[in-house]
Amino acid sequence: MARKGDIARVQKGALTADEAEALFATVDHTGHSDEERARRQRAHRREKGVSLDIDPLSEEDPSGSNVGKVITRTAVSFVVVFLVAVVVGQIGFGLIRRSNTADLTQSVTVRTVASALRGGVEWGNGFTQFPEDFSVQEADENTGRVEVTVTDTSSENALECFAGSGVQSQAFAVNCLLNPNINTVVYHVNVHMDDQGNIERSTLFGFLKPTGDVTSYITYVWTKTQSADGVQFSLHITGLDDSIQQELRDKITTSFTPVQILGGN
Repeated sequence: MARKGDIARVQKGALTADEAEALFATVDHTGHSDEERARRQRAHRREKGVSLDIDPLSEEDPSGSNVGKVITRTAVSFVVVFLVAVVVGQIGFGLIRRSNTADLTQSVTVRTVASALRGGVEWGNGFTQFPEDFSVQEADENTGRVEVTVTDTSSENALECFAGSGVQSQAFAVNCLLNPNINTVVYHVNVHMDDQGNIERSTLFGFLKPTGDVTSYITYVWTKTQSADGVQFSLHITGLDDSIQQELRDKITTSFTPVQILGGN
């Protein structure tokens, strides 16, 4: 145990708080308070590659106090770069899709119709996509007729198929009928049916295709007539048998026009 005399002698030679702060203010990471000697030591260490010229007591980053700010700036920069990449990617994808999709208002051929079904057509504020399984029976500006068949593998029931294919047929038909040489568009819709007569659809994000028999489900026939008063588009739906109509009536909750169109009272 230290004696009181020893403690007194130690305390007598000790630095005050202000003196200690002033001393350490002149010391850099080399441990020297002499500026010239410290400069030579830093140069020597740089030559040997044994130390970085970083002062832990500097005001710019004392003891790594700016690490949090650096991490924050890095995280914000990453998020901004990611968002910019997403936006640029979406714009680029849209431009590529538009450049690769045929303009049916200008040219209707088997090739352009197939391109439109494959890449989608402009409709509203975006693009309307079509089932990936399709075929083109006719696309001829000389006859003024377009006829295609698609196989719906995404709808779960009659109502989904009726609603989805209706939008698709309208988008496709209007794009074709805006061509002055096209007057009729026939849009056939097939589905896969199981043994109980239920619609089958793809599973596992579309990787597993349905295996049921391909059955004709509904056909949309769009026609265009022109007169002095303007242009009229007409739609005629065929192919809906009694069982399909009954299923649609059961799923449509309103007593409005759709039920009347499908033969309800």
